Amino acid sequence: MDLWVAVQALILGIVEGITEFLPISSTGHQIIVADLIGFGGERAMAFNIIIQLGAILAVVWEYRRKILDIALGLRKEPTAQCFTANLLIAFLPAVALGVLFADLIHHYLFNPITVALALVVGGVIMLWAERRQHLVHAESVDDMTWQDALKIGFAQCLAMIPGTSRSGATIIGGLLFGLSRKAATEFSFFLAMPTMVGAAVYSGYKYRDLFQAADLPVFAIGFVTSFIFAMIAVRALLSFIGKHSYAAFAWYRIGFGLLILATWQLQWIDWSTAQP
Repeated sequence: MDLWVAVQALILGIVEGITEFLPISSTGHQIIVADLIGFGGERAMAFNIIIQLGAILAVVWEYRRKILDIALGLRKEPTAQCFTANLLIAFLPAVALGVLFADLIHHYLFNPITVALALVVGGVIMLWAERRQHLVHAESVDDMTWQDALKIGFAQCLAMIPGTSRSGATIIGGLLFGLSRKAATEFSFFLAMPTMVGAAVYSGYKYRDLFQAADLPVFAIGFVTSFIFAMIAVRALLSFIGKHSYAAFAWYRIGFGLLILATWQLQWIDWSTAQP
């Protein structure tokens, strides 16, 4: 492993960790940054699976007490049973549509131009969602109904389009469907666990031939970096939403998306030839 490859792994681990749980699209940023630093090919596909696992482990660690409480109370506690059922209900739409359309979406939509358009459109929707009047009926995740969970599950499917953001789709969906900002954010984090682990296991099995022992140092750098920065991002976001709206993220999405489109239209960077 040469020094530049290690630096690439470090950069992409930081990008994944910071962006995975913020409503700004981790996949979109990975596509853009990986193209800029020249990190691609088969190793990149395997690497992305590893760093996503690092990010999700950060959420598991952050919520370890609640996860343990739910696991211990699953047999007797109605609240734990209801919460687990809601997670499963919200998880199922992404499973069904992901298996059916993942390859097509990866082939046709995993490019910087799609990412830029999705960033802008998603940012505009976020601004609209934040400015409309909210009628909150679920202050915490324990107040959610199975109908809330199902609707958020379908909202999550929008994140199959790169640049949309899984957390953005589920959080804004939660706000539109009557969840408080805190409940929508926490449920998004919990929903990420089965969704991302399931996606990683499916992709890992499908692309198992791409994992090579020689790449272990690169994977280790990305995994650890992603875990550390995801932990920082999750804690920062939970603190941020207690005092602010998601408007700042919306404006960032719009600005970043327009910047990509501008560099493409002005022919400063030929994003149209970029590969995921």
